[in-house]
Amino acid sequence: MNPLHGSLAQYAERLHRAAGDAHHVASPLGAWLLLALAGPAATGDTRGRLEEALGTDVDSAAAAARALLAAPHPLVAAATALWERTPSAELAGWRATLPEQTQTGPLPDQAALDAWARKHTDGLIDRFPVTVAPDLLLILASALATRVSWAAPFEVAPTGQLGPDSAWAGRVKRVLRTPGHGHRCWIATTARVGDVAVHAAPARPTATADGKAGLLVVSVAAAPEVPAAEVLAAAQEIAADAAIAPDGTAPGRRSLYDLPLGDAPLWTLREETVHSFGREERVGAVLPCWSAESRHNLTPAGLGFDAAAKALGTLLGLAHPRFEAIQSAVARYGRYGFEAAAVTAMVMPVGLPPERIVRVAELRFGHPYAVVAVATDSAGGPWHGLPAYSAWVAQPQELSDDELADPPQRW
Repeated sequence: MNPLHGSLAQYAERLHRAAGDAHHVASPLGAWLLLALAGPAATGDTRGRLEEALGTDVDSAAAAARALLAAPHPLVAAATALWERTPSAELAGWRATLPEQTQTGPLPDQAALDAWARKHTDGLIDRFPVTVAPDLLLILASALATRVSWAAPFEVAPTGQLGPDSAWAGRVKRVLRTPGHGHRCWIATTARVGDVAVHAAPARPTATADGKAGLLVVSVAAAPEVPAAEVLAAAQEIAADAAIAPDGTAPGRRSLYDLPLGDAPLWTLREETVHSFGREERVGAVLPCWSAESRHNLTPAGLGFDAAAKALGTLLGLAHPRFEAIQSAVARYGRYGFEAAAVTAMVMPVGLPPERIVRVAELRFGHPYAVVAVATDSAGGPWHGLPAYSAWVAQPQELSDDELADPPQRW
């Protein structure tokens, strides 16, 4: 497992707990990157608070950020920037610790910031999350963007297949069904939230000099009464394990033969007579399209930006620096692909054979569930196994008319 995963999973849990159980998407990685960049500025108690938020020591976090930016993932574009109204001599030492890929320069106007957000999110985010004001001293920003096609597109199914108990069945007419091959579906047992339904859709990989790079988008549904933050935390663990597992491996998988037949909130389990050489299990899934657009306030204590601001403020001689930290995030999950982006900014003003009996399960993502998108790299580079985006899906979306025919040009 990527050594960063534990730190990011811890940070993701904090961020999603702060976001609550409303429909949302976020990029814990985008926020964590900014804290890692700010880390070398911190000393004393402030350094300790920042390391608590980062889930690792400042030096390790800064080194990890440099490695990620120096070896960009082909399917997860990443950019960082520091803009200052007037370059300060007091920040020179810290500024020198920034990765060489981090853009630096004078504070842009709002139009230039918005253009930066559009450029580095492939147009998915149109406006920078904060507004330029006359009293701003500096802006520290990160952007992540992904637009991928599924290796195997979904099929289309009527929404009733989400199950008779799904409240979503009356809200949309069509949902997605897993294709006959290419996706992974299983029922997993977890220590944290019990049995869950898991679906993993791989993006079409891209060749690299050392192998292939990809993105695996993992959806995890638990019992309806389980809090969103708990499902998201379990999903982070499952997604990381699934990303690094050999093809076809399903971490934590329960045998269908150990489960009772019939309908359950998360699946229906039946037996069919087929020709098979051994005891066979088949699992498919139905789940809705969804999209989300969120804006997160990152200023609360525990998310680390108060400590980052304090560290930079101390260098600038500001005893009680004022700051704002905001993340704008968007995502869309459809029949042919997945796209997501996030821009995170901290500003400081002055101040997802023979006949035999086999068991067949169809997993039902018919109530709110978690999604985590994990970068993969067969060469084991610094991005391998890192969760780039995560979401709590609480609002299904109707399958658009253009996705009923051939793939739209964007995919």
